[in-house]
Amino acid sequence: MTLNALLFQALNGLSTASGLFFIAAGLSLIFGVTRIVNIAHGSLYMLGTYIAYSLATKIGGAFGFWGGIVLTALIVGVIGALIEIVLLRRIYRAPELFQLLATFALVLVINDATLWLWGPEDLLGPRAPGLAGAVEIFGRRLPSYDLFLIFIAPAVLIVLHFALAKTRFGRLMRAATQDREMVGALGVNQAVLFTSVFALGALLAGLGGALQVAREPANLATDLVAIGDAFVVVVVGGMGSITGAYLAAIIIAEVKALCIAIGVVNLGFVTVNFSKFTLVAEFIVMAIVLIARPYGLLGKPQGVVRSVAEPEAPIRPATPMLKVLGAVVLVLLLALPLLAQTSPYVLVLATDVLIAVIFATSLHFIMGPGGMHSFGHAAYFGLGAYGAALLVKLAGFPMLAALFTAPLVALLGALLFGWFAVRLSGVYLAMLTLAFAQIVWALVFQWEGFTGGSNGVIGVWPAAPFNKSWAYFLLALAFTVIAILVLRRFLFAPFGYAMRAGRDSPLRAEAIGIDVKRIHWLGFAIAGCVCGIAGGLFAFAKGSISPEAISVSRSIDGLVMVLLGGIQTLVGPIVGASVYAVLQDTVMRQTEYWRALLGVIILVLVLAFPQGIAGALSALSRKLGRKPGGAA
Repeated sequence: MTLNALLFQALNGLSTASGLFFIAAGLSLIFGVTRIVNIAHGSLYMLGTYIAYSLATKIGGAFGFWGGIVLTALIVGVIGALIEIVLLRRIYRAPELFQLLATFALVLVINDATLWLWGPEDLLGPRAPGLAGAVEIFGRRLPSYDLFLIFIAPAVLIVLHFALAKTRFGRLMRAATQDREMVGALGVNQAVLFTSVFALGALLAGLGGALQVAREPANLATDLVAIGDAFVVVVVGGMGSITGAYLAAIIIAEVKALCIAIGVVNLGFVTVNFSKFTLVAEFIVMAIVLIARPYGLLGKPQGVVRSVAEPEAPIRPATPMLKVLGAVVLVLLLALPLLAQTSPYVLVLATDVLIAVIFATSLHFIMGPGGMHSFGHAAYFGLGAYGAALLVKLAGFPMLAALFTAPLVALLGALLFGWFAVRLSGVYLAMLTLAFAQIVWALVFQWEGFTGGSNGVIGVWPAAPFNKSWAYFLLALAFTVIAILVLRRFLFAPFGYAMRAGRDSPLRAEAIGIDVKRIHWLGFAIAGCVCGIAGGLFAFAKGSISPEAISVSRSIDGLVMVLLGGIQTLVGPIVGASVYAVLQDTVMRQTEYWRALLGVIILVLVLAFPQGIAGALSALSRKLGRKPGGAA
């Protein structure tokens, strides 16, 4: 690698940083003021690429391209404002994580709407009029359009800086970031402010997507990739810091460019392909930054925000009626092999539901009682699955021995990752868990000689007598019942009360002698261990395991299950996992646009049950159980 090649890749990295900055800046503004973790922000970026492509190709010429970029930004800004007015404004009083669930539903709807309007093919826009050529720099040719992108990002950064520092709107935004309730108390119309901020953030996302139309093709996978990159940039730079977002975008883009420039390197007997590290480079950077500086490079510790959501009800033991209902359900499940003799697929679906229940209940264990929101819980699912599969294929373990060892493999990963994660809180903790999950994903994806790479591990089937669907279903049911009872036992033991005390008031908990970090670390490890059971069962249920089991979408599915059922009740993740797994399977077989239909169903459920399905039913039961006059 020559110096000129390294400098050229550095320039190329600056042009890539432009797109990262635009989407991250918009996301940072929205989160800073509204406190909404907007998963749909990547979808707005994706819409920008498609709308700009259509305007550039339909109108044509310089006006179609350059005017189309400006018009695209305005259109996406309007779409963002409509999303805030029509949907998000209705659920501001819901817990913040349910707002995340609503924006995830929007991801599904927007993705299928884009598929319907533009089709499944990747679409590459025309070259930029006036910048179609290339400039020779360091002995290589750099596209003129990339050079333009290098300068457009700092120009927008300067405009945003002056807008936030010198205008009344900017001062209101900064004030709302620090204390939005006080801003409302001073007479500022929060509804207008929130809509304006959301529109501005969406405009920046649309502008970032539109600017990429001559550089990268528009495709349907852009939304989740873009939102993942945006979260990384925002967290590394520091929540609410636009300058930090630009700095983080440059650092991450340059690290990726450096990996490409280094290429393949021979280190003695080992050959390392640094180009493959681009898949996980940003997550390694984020993990290092969060461990060293928990609030990002230019961020500040987040002040306590007085939530407008309804206060959480304490987790209570099951009522006698609920215990009876649980026993009835268990009896029906035990009888399911007899009831489903005419429809063998019912047992396959039921096994998938049971695996989802274990996954969701283990995630709820740290999210609800522990107050630790994990965006990377799929890491322990994947560790358990790969642990079981590799022990059978490479070490010759019997199936049951591999199943019992799978949670221990996940436990080791949870102990390691949890030791770092529990030192953070809020979105920073969530993003660090995502970083660790992506590191695990990259490891299994690239270690082809051991894990099979993208092909995964195949031929992992249950041994007799569990090679029959009814027998494997009963095995999965036994593991599910044991996992739920073990987690419940932990929650109503002194350990569980200590974990909830550390969630509700860490300072008071520390004052009475509770080691909050240690308790939360152990809780994190227990959740990861139980999740490994789900991964091991999944590997044998499907007969194979691939890196998809550790993908971001798997972690998001877990979040949806927990939130859909209700985070404030122990039965919530069981209900949410069951409903989501059945809905996903049923809807997928009904239409090509199953994502949109599933998204609409989730939106309806979120609006109808802002506390989750089980949470709403529990609240209704308590309300009906009260005697007139308020006595119970």
